Amino acid sequence: MKRYCIIIFSSLFVLTLHAQKKTPASVQLLTQLEDNMRNYASDIVNAPEASDRAIADSIFTKALVQALKVPYSFSYPFDSLKTISRLYAPDSSFRIITWQIMKDFTYYRQKGAIQYHTTDGSLKLIPLYDNSAFTDNPVDSVRSNQQWIGAVYYNIVQKTYNNKNYYTLIGYDENDARSTKKWIEVLTFDDNSKPVFGGRYFNYPNDETKPPQPAYRFCMEFKKEANAKLNYDPELDMITFAHLVSESGDNSAKHTLIPYGSFEGFKWAYGRWNHVPVVKQVDPNIRLSPTQEGVEQRNNQFLLPKKKGKGN
Repeated sequence: MKRYCIIIFSSLFVLTLHAQKKTPASVQLLTQLEDNMRNYASDIVNAPEASDRAIADSIFTKALVQALKVPYSFSYPFDSLKTISRLYAPDSSFRIITWQIMKDFTYYRQKGAIQYHTTDGSLKLIPLYDNSAFTDNPVDSVRSNQQWIGAVYYNIVQKTYNNKNYYTLIGYDENDARSTKKWIEVLTFDDNSKPVFGGRYFNYPNDETKPPQPAYRFCMEFKKEANAKLNYDPELDMITFAHLVSESGDNSAKHTLIPYGSFEGFKWAYGRWNHVPVVKQVDPNIRLSPTQEGVEQRNNQFLLPKKKGKGN
């Protein structure tokens, strides 16, 4: 902790020496700050004790905010922070930074922030507060950043309707010891540029494997380790996801749902994602960005350590 305070104090002092534009000196400072954050970012995921993960998360969060205060930090990628998702909107109007922390194998919490692009390089940052643990029905309402349903996002799809931009976030949540969740969340911005999460953007018939209508965001929950696919397919211009069935014959028991082998999807039209019951052509080798690939292939880029059993 003492070392961290020295780093932050030194960084703040150096910040006052830089002009309000992106310069080699500011890039050098951001590189230094990123290097200081790298181990903490890793420990959020990999530290063996919950207390150590919590300390790493606290230190990393404060250090990240300080780094983002560097003028024109918006364009700095922080590529070495492998356990942190950093996604730019396709139009580069903002980026969303998310990660998750595990208390134990039954409880996960997501953290995040939206950084806006500003013409003068100043910081405009909106924190995201995961409200998932405090709601009985996470799909039932439009939400602000204060009541965010947490996820680690691995893709952003930008669509328009009536000259308004809609940013569809596709994300991942380890959820608990028995099931995993993947989310589709439509993000818009109000007249004051504040984020608005969710809305009546999903058109599909009621189905026990899906959230009951009306649904203001879409959740695909399935058996732990089942690896059910959900992502945007640029070739089809659709969001495609695995068709799920229950191992026990009870589709309402989400922890028993596994991929059936076929795919269904959503196609954007008239300001909504409209359900397509059967997607006949899905390319399993769709090229993803490193961030997307890390989540979709479950290669532990954002995931927390797996529970170890006997003989492991």
